[in-house]
Amino acid sequence: MRAIVRTQGTQIFAEEGAIFKLNRFRGANAGDTVVLDEVLMVGEGAAAKLGSPLVAGAKVTAKIVENSRGKKVLVMKRLRRKGAHKKRGHRQELSTIEIISIEA
Repeated sequence: MRAIVRTQGTQIFAEEGAIFKLNRFRGANAGDTVVLDEVLMVGEGAAAKLGSPLVAGAKVTAKIVENSRGKKVLVMKRLRRKGAHKKRGHRQELSTIEIISIEA
């Protein structure tokens, strides 16, 4: 079974057993389960159900494998002809999830 799910402003193409890295789910720790209920499409081939915009009663259950941080991104800002500069870094907080089940 396959599904397209919208979560945190992104759409993912979910299959059972698939692993994804998404923005961190606040308040959820490793080992917790989350329910993704914004399902846009569920099924395969001719038996696929499309929502307008969501499929009623469909949900995807996922388990949080780990919470981590992404690679560091450096941002450098300069003002021309002034000699002023600023160097900052950013690390995005991520959750690694594994799709457990898809229910239509």
